[in-house]
Amino acid sequence: MHRFMTDAETALRDTARRFAEKEILPRAAAIDREDRFDRGLYKGMAELGLFGVALEEAAGGAGMGAIGACIAMEELARCSGAVANAFAIPVEAAVFLHQHGNERHRSLIPGILAGDIIPATAVTEPDHGSDVAGLRTTARRDAEGWVLDGTKAWVTLGGVVDALMVFARSGTEGGHKAISCFLLDGASPGLIRGKNEELLGMHGLEDCMITLDGVRAPPDAVVGPENGAFKMAMGNFNFSRLMMSAMALGMAQAAFEDAVAYAKSRKQFGGAIIGFQAVQFMLADMSTDIAAARLLIHHAARLHDAGHGIAKEAAQAKLFTTDMAMKHVSNALQIHGGNGYSREYRVERLFRDVRLAQIYEGTNQIQRLIIARQVEKEMA
Repeated sequence: MHRFMTDAETALRDTARRFAEKEILPRAAAIDREDRFDRGLYKGMAELGLFGVALEEAAGGAGMGAIGACIAMEELARCSGAVANAFAIPVEAAVFLHQHGNERHRSLIPGILAGDIIPATAVTEPDHGSDVAGLRTTARRDAEGWVLDGTKAWVTLGGVVDALMVFARSGTEGGHKAISCFLLDGASPGLIRGKNEELLGMHGLEDCMITLDGVRAPPDAVVGPENGAFKMAMGNFNFSRLMMSAMALGMAQAAFEDAVAYAKSRKQFGGAIIGFQAVQFMLADMSTDIAAARLLIHHAARLHDAGHGIAKEAAQAKLFTTDMAMKHVSNALQIHGGNGYSREYRVERLFRDVRLAQIYEGTNQIQRLIIARQVEKEMA
């Protein structure tokens, strides 16, 4: 793929890869085992300028768009899916606030890029995941601004968040027509963080439930148009789906590399198992599908950066890549045999971490619905 990348994109890839291999990989197993957010690595990514990779230069970023974010994401995820997941949060927050925020909101961007302000987004609720239009968290006006009440689930970085973007129902109409986004201070009275969720994988992300109990917000806390956040969220999902696709791709690439190395060294029946056709076929399928996924992601990212709508392309990239990654990380574990089931080998962590990719940012069942509806529109 390098021959189709610009010099700047190649330099970004190499920078992210060096950091990931030198700093992230040696600490990845401990992060998984201890399930603690690593502020040092988070700050290290910020110091490299990675959080501003997709943000336009006029706003203090690198101006490399979605393609730059996906290139960096793949390299980081190759060494730790959890650290890569943490990388995605400030990248997306900076772009979102720049595109939709007012002057006060945008004043937080330098702190986000520097890693001094940790952002998070709260959309999902205990009873509403894919059904964003059905959320129940409320925001009501009073003489001093807004008052928010409700519960948000699965808030990534929620346990350490400084600036929280909350999607809440701000009007009387049902469905998607009365949803607004509010930027809250993470230290606001009434903002209650739950326990760190004990997850199957993706450890070290301080994922928690957040309860809003009469949380007050100033009149200008609304990000973007009042009652217009649903459309904003759907647009942001296209970008975030590309990021999650690249995250899954990085983990699949890591599993592939580990499987090849293990198959070369593992001896059975008088020879290395890489000489067995059953193993060769699995490796061939991994190599082919990883290449196809990378092309899907990069194509959609370049369309996005050129200003085209990518609802179908982003859904296709996420659907194919995350299903592919789950399949081939599992196959890589199979190639490792009993050793693949041991935490002494990275593939065991990859197997647990990659499962989230099929759920995160819209389940793959939702991706199929999006693709089908887009196809119906195109064929009308």
